[in-house]
Amino acid sequence: MKKNKLYSAAEKVVKSSLKISQDENFLLVTDEQKLEIAKALAYWAKQVGAETTTYLMTETLRPIQKETKIFVDMMKKATVTAYMLESRIEEKPFRGYMVKHGGANGRILMMPGITREMMERLINIDFEQMNNFTKKIIGILHDCGNISIENDKGTHLEFSLKGRKWENDNGDISTKGKHGNLPAGEAYTCPVEETFNGIAYISLIDDKLGPGMLEFKKGKLVKWKGKGIQSVIKNIGEDQTGYIIGEFGIGTNIKAKICPNMLEAEKAFGTIHIAIGDSYGLGNNASKHHYDSLVEKVTIKAGNTLLCKNGKFLI
Repeated sequence: MKKNKLYSAAEKVVKSSLKISQDENFLLVTDEQKLEIAKALAYWAKQVGAETTTYLMTETLRPIQKETKIFVDMMKKATVTAYMLESRIEEKPFRGYMVKHGGANGRILMMPGITREMMERLINIDFEQMNNFTKKIIGILHDCGNISIENDKGTHLEFSLKGRKWENDNGDISTKGKHGNLPAGEAYTCPVEETFNGIAYISLIDDKLGPGMLEFKKGKLVKWKGKGIQSVIKNIGEDQTGYIIGEFGIGTNIKAKICPNMLEAEKAFGTIHIAIGDSYGLGNNASKHHYDSLVEKVTIKAGNTLLCKNGKFLI
């Protein structure tokens, strides 16, 4: 094996992030577009002695919206699962199933839409520095009852985080019950639903969809504009759980860029993201849906503390 940037990143995923050990069962869920990444991960899993199974999703089976019986059995046996399919809006219920049950039976790494270039640029980074900065943000915002978000596009959101647990997406997905992304780099929680009010002007929703506007009243999406958002709304349909605020996050990966891939864009400095749908157990809403929306160049106030101004952190 010729060691290159992809294999170096894959080694870091297996040994440092997932910390896969001998005799573990590693399930790789991939498609043809991501197969070279899956091969690199499988190589290092083999080196540490794990039993690896690859679930290849062919185009003839997509979009997949519901798990098969065979797949359910595979996930039950896996102690570690990695998901890296090309992101598609119709497959959100399938992804939601994986997050819920991958964390219940073991631990799960979600990498929807990951590319080789992202692996090489965003995983070979100083994780300790990112972790420390993310912890600093959480320390300032933890249990704050008065958060406001604005930008020059007209965004104005107000909400409380009182009593809500925070997650530090720092790349450590090594313990049972954990789920997270790679590339990593965000602090996230769920706002107190009934306090979440205002308008967000977004540049991206889900992947490649946007721009648009979202308006919330008491934690529920009540108005929207934008072609991409219409696609999301169509996918939600009559399921009211898909319209409830489920997440508020702040990007903390200094190498992440704003781009049409939400996996990377939501990690970028100077951005926040909000999601409608499932709250990952951090709030009161449970749903098969979860759609992230990106807000750029934000000003963030926590009480009297100015955390970020026009996309520039002040801490």
